[in-house]
Amino acid sequence: MHQPPVTLVLASTSPYRRELLSRLGLPFSVASPDTDESPLPGEAAEALALRLAEAKARAVAPAYPQALIIGSDQVAIANGKIYGKPSTHERAVAQLQELSGQSVNFYTALCLYDSRNDSRQICGVPTQVKFRSLSNSEIENYLAREPAYNCAGSAKSEGLGIALLDSLSGDDPNALVGLPLIALCAMLRQVGMNPLA
Repeated sequence: MHQPPVTLVLASTSPYRRELLSRLGLPFSVASPDTDESPLPGEAAEALALRLAEAKARAVAPAYPQALIIGSDQVAIANGKIYGKPSTHERAVAQLQELSGQSVNFYTALCLYDSRNDSRQICGVPTQVKFRSLSNSEIENYLAREPAYNCAGSAKSEGLGIALLDSLSGDDPNALVGLPLIALCAMLRQVGMNPLA
């Protein structure tokens, strides 16, 4: 019996994740997951990101019954506090003031959900980031030039946000931008979709 072709779906409205996935040269569709991103009471940051990555993938599954669906979520954690997307200028300024001089774990969760057989692969990829000590004028100048209001921690490392940092370290530079491509390629190979085949 001939298997129908499998569709690759990115369950995200993020232009950053879309751009990253396009680098693999695989055809894919984009779907907007309708997911409540509120943390559960007492939920650890890493557990929140992992749960949301899977929830996003599963949210679009009914529309794609023959698909490999990619869900991803990122949280920034410093001193036990979670920093999400600031959404407003005031919150972005406050985040960057708090993160100034701090070490931050940008934890990116990735889920590859196979809607054909209700199976999933899931992992989390941490990136350790050290923010410089930032002046208020540097913060304002940064946000005026790059309003990173839809980025966890109010910084876009792939843009001018790199100037906010002293250092960063992790296994995959793409994870910090929002989609860990090294881990994703490994997951795709597990289900027979090799970007290099």
